[in-house]
Amino acid sequence: MAATIYGGIDIAMKIPPHQYQATVAFYRDVVGLTPITDKAPAIGFELGPNKLWLDEAPMLSQAEVWLELFTDDFNKASGHLSGAGVVRCDAIEPLPDGFKGGWVTNPANIVHMLREPDAW
Repeated sequence: MAATIYGGIDIAMKIPPHQYQATVAFYRDVVGLTPITDKAPAIGFELGPNKLWLDEAPMLSQAEVWLELFTDDFNKASGHLSGAGVVRCDAIEPLPDGFKGGWVTNPANIVHMLREPDAW
């Protein structure tokens, strides 16, 4: 039986420092989304049923959007993706030891965290 993979709830926007504060202000003050502040210093916003997380990323020159995928069994799902030629890119951002998840990219180089829902 193959592992199930389905859409997560988190969307991360990695933003260079020179654009970070203006981007936070855009979602907070211009668009008026409800902020999520319980994971400070991270700031997020309610985006319908999803959460949009804004991360300051000093190593980037332009913003990137990262998406989340859930799976009921990370090892099976990782094997399935590997068999389809999908390359893991875990070095892109460290994850805690024992974390049941990892980083992959799609063919357009959009980063996805693939994880079990209770991985945190």
